[in-house]
Amino acid sequence: MRVVSLLPSATEIVYALGLGDQLVAVTFECDEPASARRDKTVVVGGPDTSAMAPAEIDAYVREQLAAGKDLYTLDAGALAALSPELILTQDLCRVCALPAGHAAEALDYLGCTAEVVTLDPHSLDEVLESISIVGQRTGAVQQARLLVRSLRQRLADVSDRVAGRRRLAVAMIEWVDPPFNAGHWVPDLVAAAGGRPVTACPGGRSSQTSWDEIAAAQPEVVVVAPCGFSLDAAAAQAETVAAQLPGIPVWAIDANGIVVRPGPRLVDGVEALAAILHPGCAAAVPAGRICRIS
Repeated sequence: MRVVSLLPSATEIVYALGLGDQLVAVTFECDEPASARRDKTVVVGGPDTSAMAPAEIDAYVREQLAAGKDLYTLDAGALAALSPELILTQDLCRVCALPAGHAAEALDYLGCTAEVVTLDPHSLDEVLESISIVGQRTGAVQQARLLVRSLRQRLADVSDRVAGRRRLAVAMIEWVDPPFNAGHWVPDLVAAAGGRPVTACPGGRSSQTSWDEIAAAQPEVVVVAPCGFSLDAAAAQAETVAAQLPGIPVWAIDANGIVVRPGPRLVDGVEALAAILHPGCAAAVPAGRICRIS
């Protein structure tokens, strides 16, 4: 099967199922595994915001959306030339990836007959279910079953380790300027790690908040997980958070790798959060995933 992924998390799922050789195209953001963009055709592009501050990125995104402009571009010609049979995409967030409607419109225009599968999980359970969906659509049902079983076992292991321990109040920050709280599956990660999410929107969209509102929720731990950023950038942004919320332990986490992308590595995120919240009983966390700021 010739598979196209228009979503970084879908690319991760395809490779985790051992189907990397069937993947023919990805997006400019697909970096797990690192070879994905090198070995595949890139059919989705987007702006380079690497030199922009969080406030500048926020202003740019708001301006583009208000003007009805797209944040991502699809190379429809390149897509058609690949003769895809299955396209994996999303409708969850216009800011995070190309919406499914764009791919469907392009296929209709070009006369392509590929199946478009939309992955829109809102919770951790739904993320695991999306792995099963990809397995079903690609004929890798058994591989998906085994992968989901192993991920659920790891979650059960974390649950056993933190059982009976006090659940600290945790504020996850998904953007720092302006501050946004945690939404969709991110509060589930906190709960699975033995914490109690505050200022959060479980299953819903992350929403803008204020430092006063965050402080009023009396978090005992703050974890900075800015969407689109790895640990080094998250740590730099967490310095701002620490200044805004003095006296509260502030951690940074590899958001792009293990928090904000709805794929198999979210379980790595649960394990990392458990190490922050319950260091005495959690398993060791590989380097490059978490960092204490204050």
